[in-house]
Amino acid sequence: MHKSLLAGLAGDLLIVAASFAICVGLKPGSGNPYYSGYATSFFLFLMIWIFVSFSLDKYNFRTVSTWAIMLRKILIGNLLIFFIITSMMYLFQSFNYSRFIVLGTVGVATLAELLAGSLYMIFVNTRVRYENGLLSQSETADTLETGRKISQLELIKSPKYDFKLREEYLKNDIGTDAYDFIKNYAAVDTENTLIMATTNAFNIDAQIRQQFECIVNVRRVNDFRYINKYFESVNAKLPRGGLFIDFFETKNMRKKRILEKFPIGINYFYYILDFLVKRIFPKFTLTKKIYFLLTRGENRVLSKAEAVVRLYSCGFEIFDEKVIDKNFYFVAIKVKEPLFPKNPSYGPLIALERIGKGGKIIKVYKMRTMHPFAEYLQDYIYKKAGLQEGGKFKDDFRVTTLGKIMRTFWLDEFPMLINILKGDLKLFGVRPLSRQYFKLYTMELQRLRILTKPGLIPPFYVDYPKTLEEIIASELKYLNAYYKHPFRADWVYFWKAVFNIVFRRYRSK
Repeated sequence: MHKSLLAGLAGDLLIVAASFAICVGLKPGSGNPYYSGYATSFFLFLMIWIFVSFSLDKYNFRTVSTWAIMLRKILIGNLLIFFIITSMMYLFQSFNYSRFIVLGTVGVATLAELLAGSLYMIFVNTRVRYENGLLSQSETADTLETGRKISQLELIKSPKYDFKLREEYLKNDIGTDAYDFIKNYAAVDTENTLIMATTNAFNIDAQIRQQFECIVNVRRVNDFRYINKYFESVNAKLPRGGLFIDFFETKNMRKKRILEKFPIGINYFYYILDFLVKRIFPKFTLTKKIYFLLTRGENRVLSKAEAVVRLYSCGFEIFDEKVIDKNFYFVAIKVKEPLFPKNPSYGPLIALERIGKGGKIIKVYKMRTMHPFAEYLQDYIYKKAGLQEGGKFKDDFRVTTLGKIMRTFWLDEFPMLINILKGDLKLFGVRPLSRQYFKLYTMELQRLRILTKPGLIPPFYVDYPKTLEEIIASELKYLNAYYKHPFRADWVYFWKAVFNIVFRRYRSK
């Protein structure tokens, strides 16, 4: 654990313990018996306090750059702690404290934290202003129109400053490995490259210059509240072929970091709650509001699929990628304008565009097993890994954990019965394909496929092909038989498929 985190944790525990002692001393008739009788409850109180504080990143002083951020972290965190503890008192009888003790401890600790935080901000501002000669010499001249002082990182990234100096401080801020990766693609010593440390699309839109050849951001995508809006703003400031470089922490990287950071037992408890608040809450309308109130969208849990798919939907393609310092760095190239979907779907039921009879695009209903907008990554997945045995994309990280379970038991395909009732599909037939898959087939098979409706149960479960060539041969065999004797072919193929699924355990991987 980082030394600053340990210092913050130790100081906070002392504040809470002292606040508790003060409140016990002020409560009439309390004393030593109170301390011994409620030791277990106080320990649980501390565990809740520590968990919520870590969840809101209260001890990470590197993220506390303004008074407002410090105030928000303390007040929101302590209000949440008070809500959790009082809820446990009334609902589960988990504490025997009086309301005076609980409210008093939280209140006194909050005042003490605000005082300590104020002293910390005064110390930091004094150190930056007087101990850093570079900044102190130019802080008066380099103040934004609003009067806000420019931080050292913002200062060095300003194009009007010496580029060698900007390179030096950029390297110190993100590390040598990340800097070398960025410098392979970004000319950091020219005004054609915009280097930012921001999570707000406004700072991109507000640039006077209309276009840059490259835009580099050294803030994690996880901390962007409106990710797509930010990507769209970057897209607008780049010409076609322009580069965008940034990084994010994937869901799996985050899990590994948390499990290594805390002791065994506490780590899994922390991970589950962290995943619930910062991964599940943002997905639902009601809990999303709670999530943004608590975090302002910072430190979000992002899967690799979700981050990359947002890039693709906003007009970018991944040109290069590398894991550096436990973060996923990417170089994205602008290939088109953003799609700006009018009615994006994040719910469990989705309608996928598939090629139907006559080449007509139909909407096929399924339960969601992939991250939103996953279809935009088909080219990316195919170029990176190709196809696995059975014809599906290899190493398809777009599929969620719940999605894998649903696919095992075909739960995701039940809504396709709606398509059968609508007349878009028949019970047995070739699988409805996306445009990407359809382009992989031979011209002969493409022509035969669009002469009839696709089916819910495909010939895959009859021949169980392993490669794309075998899949093409299997579908050609079925379609040739179907066009000679439609009813008889579907009847025979259907019962063979059912037999193989039930007794031979055939599965589509």
